[in-house]
Formats: sequence, structure tokens, C-alpha cells
Amino acid sequence: MKIKVVGGSSELQLSEATFGHEFNEALVHQVVTAYRNAGRAGTKAQLTKAEVSGGGKKPWSQKGTGQARSGSSRSPIWVGGGRAFAAKPRSFAQKVNRKMYRGALRSMLSELVRRDRLMVTTGIDLEAPKTRLLAAQLKSLALSSVLIVVEAVDEKLFLAARNLPHVQVLPVTALNPLALLGYEKVLMTVGAVKMIEERLQ
Repeated sequence: MKIKVVGGSSELQLSEATFGHEFNEALVHQVVTAYRNAGRAGTKAQLTKAEVSGGGKKPWSQKGTGQARSGSSRSPIWVGGGRAFAAKPRSFAQKVNRKMYRGALRSMLSELVRRDRLMVTTGIDLEAPKTRLLAAQLKSLALSSVLIVVEAVDEKLFLAARNLPHVQVLPVTALNPLALLGYEKVLMTVGAVKMIEERLQ
């Protein structure tokens, strides 16, 4: 499988083992959901009837008042009462093993190639960390929403991209399923493609 390198006439040979998989929607959904859940704080907390202060004394007699019987002013149906099913801090983490995670990434990368959403370039050279310089390069490639994947963090590129609303720069080590889903196009350097192929073998 070959893909054309942007800005030249050469082509890059892609590994079938990484970029030639069928799309496994169920696996991708499971891994993306687990990845998003791992980012949840899970710190929401509410008080139960037993934990709300007050309410120790029975508000009125059981009989003879004409009102409904009540044992506590902190009942869930009273204003200021505790919650019937109070939320407590918990972890939303889901177990995803390495084989599943890598399989989902292969599936997503392969689908990007099939849909012509993956682009490869020899590199993105900037004279200075200026947003307008990067914006001009992306405009020449007709890229408005793009994930840029590089071999390692490039400070000039990172600083130039951080003010662009629909552009993100990631090193190969930080590549994740959620980032691959969030942009119309994915622009990778040749070196990044080689590193991904090595990591996902």
C-alpha cells in the first residue's frame, strides 16, 4: 500500500500490518469510551439522609395532628433533606488491554487511509514559532481541521499551532484514539509514520 507524500512526487510505502486492517467499529467504540472514561474525575458527592446535619428529633407526634406521619426533617422528600440515592466518588475506569488498544489504533489508521483523511509530509519547517506561518502552510494544503503527528515535540511547531482553534500537534508517543477522531484530516511526517509502524507491529 502506497500513499503520496504531500509537496512532492514521491510515494511512501505503508505497512499492511498497521494500515491495512478492516474497521472494527465495536472495538473502536469500546476503546474510545474507555479512554474518555479514564479522564473523568469521578469526584461528584452528595449527602444521604444519614449524613445531612439535623433531623434527629421527630417533627411532630405520630398521631393526632392531622398531618402525614414523619420521622425526620431530613427525609429526601423534605426541603433540605438528604438525597435518596446519593452520588459518591467513584472510578469510571474500564480495563482495556494492550492488544485491544493497539488493535483499535490500527483499525482507525486503516480507516483514515481508506477515506483519504491521512496525509503524509516530509516535515513542517517553520522559521519562527509564528501562528501565521503555520496557518499559511495549512491553507496551502487546504487543511482547516487537522491533527499533526510528529516524531517528537517541536517547540516552534507547538507554539505556532496552539492559537489555531482546529489544529493540534502531538508526538507519536501521545497519539490516542480520541485525537484521531476529533479532526477531519491527520497530517503525519514520514518519520512519525515509521515510528507508528514500529510501535504497532
